Amino acid sequence: MPTAEAALATPEQVATYEPVIGLEVHCQLATNTKIFCGCPTSFGENPNSNTCPVCLGLPGALPVLSRHALELAIEGSLALHCEINAKSVFARKNYFYPDLPKGYQISQYDQPLAEHGHVDINVEGTHKRVGVTRVHMEDDAGKSSHDGFKDSEKYSYVDLNRAGTPLIEIVSEPDMRSADEAYAYLTEIKQAMQFIEVSACDMEKGQLRCDANVSVRLKGAEQFGTKVEIKNLNSFRHVKLGIEYEILRQIGLLESGQRVRQQTRLFNPDSGETTLMRDKEEAADYRYFPEPDLLPVIVTEEWKNEIHSKMAELPSPRRARFINEYGLREYDAQVLTLTRPMADYYERAAKASPDPKITANWVMGELVGLLNAAGKSIEESPIPAEHIGELVGLIQSGELSGKLAKEIFPKMFSDGLGPKAIMDRDGLKQISDTGALDKIIEEVLAANPKEVEQYKAGKVALLGFLVGQVMKASKGQANPGAVNGILKAKLES
Repeated sequence: MPTAEAALATPEQVATYEPVIGLEVHCQLATNTKIFCGCPTSFGENPNSNTCPVCLGLPGALPVLSRHALELAIEGSLALHCEINAKSVFARKNYFYPDLPKGYQISQYDQPLAEHGHVDINVEGTHKRVGVTRVHMEDDAGKSSHDGFKDSEKYSYVDLNRAGTPLIEIVSEPDMRSADEAYAYLTEIKQAMQFIEVSACDMEKGQLRCDANVSVRLKGAEQFGTKVEIKNLNSFRHVKLGIEYEILRQIGLLESGQRVRQQTRLFNPDSGETTLMRDKEEAADYRYFPEPDLLPVIVTEEWKNEIHSKMAELPSPRRARFINEYGLREYDAQVLTLTRPMADYYERAAKASPDPKITANWVMGELVGLLNAAGKSIEESPIPAEHIGELVGLIQSGELSGKLAKEIFPKMFSDGLGPKAIMDRDGLKQISDTGALDKIIEEVLAANPKEVEQYKAGKVALLGFLVGQVMKASKGQANPGAVNGILKAKLES
C-alpha cells in the first residue's frame, strides 16, 4: 500500500537489504509506592488521587529514592546478565509535556545502574545472543487522554496517578535483524521480569512499553542506515507489525531515490502504518545534568550478592532443567515455562508423579483445556498439582486405565476431590482380578462365536474387537493388559 512518501518496498527489493533493530523497553517495577515518594502505584484509581507534592512537582518538594525500587532494578539487571555499576547517578532529563508536572524527568544518563548484559533468543530453532547496552532507573510521566470534540471544542485531560511510578529502561544493542527477533527478545524480557517478580509486565496497564529503533542497509554494508524510532508500542503484535511496516517504508524510500529522515514515529494499528510524530531529538536536546536533590547510588558487592542469592530461577535455566531432570521435549519445556505459575504448578505435579513426561501431557492437555473452557488461569485451578501426580501414579500402578482416568479427570476439576476419592466414591476402580475378568471374558466369547471361529481360523486382527467387547461389558473398568493376555490364552488353548 503506497504512502505519501513512496511506495512500500517489494519482496525483491527487501531481499537486497538488511534491517538493523534495537529496542528500548520500559518496565514498570512491582512496588506498592512510587519511586521518590510514598504515593501508591495502584492501577485504575480516580484520576489524580494517587498524588502528593513530590509527584506533582510542587516547589520545595524533595525526592527520596525507594530502596525497594532500587533492589528490584538490581534484580532485573542481574536477570539480564548485566554488570551492576558500583556507582550510578540520577540526572534531570528536561522536556515539556502536559503530563510531566516537574518539566523534567528524573532518569539516569551517563552513569546508569547497569551495563553490558545480554538476552539469548531462539527464532525458528536458531539461537542468537542480543546485547543489552544498559539498564537505568527513572520515574514515569503521567497520562494524557483526549475526548475529541465536545460543544465544538476539543478537550484533553491529564491524570498524574502514574507520574513517579518506578521504571527501568532496558536498552538493547542494535543486534536484531528481523521483527521476529525483536518479538522473541521482548518475550524473553517479559518472562524474565515476571519470573523474578520484578514486574507484572501487563501491557494493558502500561507496565511494559517498547520503543523500536529501526534502520536498513544494503546486505554486506558495514555502516548503519539512518534510524527511525517507533514510539510507545504497547503490544507484542504492534511491535512486530510496526517494525515490519517501517522496514518496507524505509527500503521503499531508498529505492525511489529519497533519503530516510531521522524521526520519531507512531504506529497506527488501524491502518497498519507508522506516522510522523516529530523530528528525532538528540541527547543534547534534553539538557541532561546531575539531579541535585539525590545522592549517587552506591551498590556494594556484598549487597549485590545478597540480592542475587534471593532471586528466583529464571525461565531459560528452568527450561534446561526441565529437559534434563524430567526428560521433557524442548517444546514441552517452553510451554510449561511460559509463566512462573505454570512452571511452579507443573513442577509440584511432577514431584508427586512417577512419570514427569506423562504428567506434562496431562497438564498441557486435559488441564489447560478445562481451564480455558472455564475461563480460569493456572493459579485458579481447582485441581491441586499433587492430584495430577497422584492420577498418573494410579495409571502406572494399574489401578486406573487411561480411559477411566479421562472419565475421572473432569470430576476432579468440578468436585475438587483427588482421583482415589472419586474412584472409591463412583466405583471406577480398574478390574485386574483374574477371576472377575475370566467371567466377563467367558460371557463375551459365548456371545461372539462367529468371531471366535474366525480368529481361530487365522483372522488374528479380531482380537482387538474382542478386547473392545470385554471393555464395553466391564464399562471400561477392565485392565486392558490383563484382558489381552487372558483372551489370547483362551483363544489359543
